[in-house]
Amino acid sequence: MASKPGPVESSIRKKLTALLEPTTITIINDSWKHRHHTAMQEQDGGNGETHFSVQIVSNAFNGKTTMQRHRIIYSALSEELSQGLHALSLKTKTEAEIAAEQK
Repeated sequence: MASKPGPVESSIRKKLTALLEPTTITIINDSWKHRHHTAMQEQDGGNGETHFSVQIVSNAFNGKTTMQRHRIIYSALSEELSQGLHALSLKTKTEAEIAAEQK
């Protein structure tokens, strides 16, 4: 049974969905992989929401470089980043890029 998303994961989903209107968005909480790091143990005992992998397909990325796409996401999540979100692993694609990969 999947656990209920925490407040940081929910905020990430809400903000990115509103901003980018994605075709698909997958958010995975990878924080448990980093729970042994001292900085992570200091934050919520290593059980917090500090590291996420985000895969997002959106036509809002059309004509944008990978760096521009990532800047859009980091800007949208600036509040979360200032409050303990430590790392994002991002995979950003357009619908056309996904279609081209499937040929």
